[in-house]
Amino acid sequence: MNRHRTLHALPALALLPLLAGCGDTGGLVGAGATPTASGPVHLWPDRAGASVPPADPGGAPPEYVQGIPPVRDQDVHGVDPVALVQAELRAHPNSDVGADGMPPETAAAIRACGKNEDAEAEAEAAACPVLTPYYRDLTGNGKDELIVGIELPDKLMSVRVYTPDPAGRLNRIMATTETVISVELAGRDVVLRVPSGNRGYELITAWSWDEKQLTMLPTREQIVRVPSGPQGPASRGPGPAPVRP
Repeated sequence: MNRHRTLHALPALALLPLLAGCGDTGGLVGAGATPTASGPVHLWPDRAGASVPPADPGGAPPEYVQGIPPVRDQDVHGVDPVALVQAELRAHPNSDVGADGMPPETAAAIRACGKNEDAEAEAEAAACPVLTPYYRDLTGNGKDELIVGIELPDKLMSVRVYTPDPAGRLNRIMATTETVISVELAGRDVVLRVPSGNRGYELITAWSWDEKQLTMLPTREQIVRVPSGPQGPASRGPGPAPVRP
């Protein structure tokens, strides 16, 4: 009988160290009262707000670049970016505003790119406003798109994106001109950093492929403060990793 009582007492004794340790460092401690979660409050609910028209279900019509050779196997790596921009200049001469807007001096410099074959050709290439292209699958079809940058006066930059179709036609799906701080690739987005209207802040805009509109659209915008430090704007936190051409 005594042996039976001893066996029942052992589990209770084994719990004593655990109970004694609950107040020790590292044990469970109450965090205090939890704040009550509250949803957004709709201000002026009786006001008739503005409406947003629905997107065109048919998408945007393709705007193919004229005057360049067909793109083979949807491979944009063989497209000459300078010849491409020159073809656009021929199709839209004297355009000062809009997607094809360009100062006359920049247009003249682009037309002159690659014309000389003498010893000055290397210096001329360095002065050509059409920058080294980059490549990335931005539409998700497994094929790279062509990303072209064009330097304009006063730190302005034209950023353009092109995608080929199975018929070999090259379609421009993005064209914007901004006072650009930097251009980055993050996943399938083209991210532009530009100065905002407030000192010490910059505007970050992400352009993404819209399969219904068949074009790249600015889908996300964010105004962020540029940290001040000994290195100035360069002291910003790390952004997307640089992508090599």
